[in-house]
Amino acid sequence: MFKGSLVALVTPFNNGQVDYKKLKELVEFHIRSGTNGIVPCGTTGESATLSFEEHERVVSEVVNCVAGRIPVIAGAGSNNTIEAIHLTKHARKAGADGALVITPYYNKPTPEGLYRHYKAIAEAVDIPIVVYNVPSRTGISILPETVARLAEMKNIVAIKDATGNIDQATRIMQLCDITVLSGEDSLILPLMSIGGKGVISVTANIVPADTAALARYCLEGNFAKAREYHYKLFPLCKGMFIETNPIPVKTAMKLLGRLNGEMRLPLCEISKENEEKLKGVLKDYGLLS
Repeated sequence: MFKGSLVALVTPFNNGQVDYKKLKELVEFHIRSGTNGIVPCGTTGESATLSFEEHERVVSEVVNCVAGRIPVIAGAGSNNTIEAIHLTKHARKAGADGALVITPYYNKPTPEGLYRHYKAIAEAVDIPIVVYNVPSRTGISILPETVARLAEMKNIVAIKDATGNIDQATRIMQLCDITVLSGEDSLILPLMSIGGKGVISVTANIVPADTAALARYCLEGNFAKAREYHYKLFPLCKGMFIETNPIPVKTAMKLLGRLNGEMRLPLCEISKENEEKLKGVLKDYGLLS
């Protein structure tokens, strides 16, 4: 259902408010550039700083702007199961094609607690659900065996694996046939070479066409061509994580004149040292003169 390059869309701000005009511009940019899907209100979209009203409006605006041209997977996670159900219900009501649901952060639930969390959401809302496993953010990783249990539910259709661990992804694919999407941009090729179907990408905010090409060649089985894009993209992918995401990607978009770079506290501007490193990465890629 979900495959290729899906962008983890940034949320543009202007003077502390969500910039909905810019949001629509970014959506159109991605559709023109060949991005295969839009993922608003995830980690890259600074969902943790959005009010419920802002979160729901961003999702609705993106769905309305996309107008069915490509899939929209709405960020809908929380460490509170009731809140996650609320956001997932809104995603369905807004017309999103799926919901991205992060493992509950801070609470540190057991494997059984994680299973029951996702089961409750899946039973409450009839929408395709993408499990989001990013232990560097949440302090917990969902076990492959738990993923396999969840995959038995008809509307839990995919997992975004941001563990950076190919062994983890391999074990998931051994245990069940759930769609595995990379959550680590530098591992798109390795993960897709073992059966992954695509990526939910930060780097696609910068070079959507190249990220989509890499995923497309992997899906086609043309790994010689995919390797060319992998090596080309690799330094840029690493550059997007020299500081906490989305600080580098928003800074890069500012340097490229696509965004004002504004973030919400507790995130703040990039350090001068890392900004210079980021400029070097963008220059090497041919994006800055």
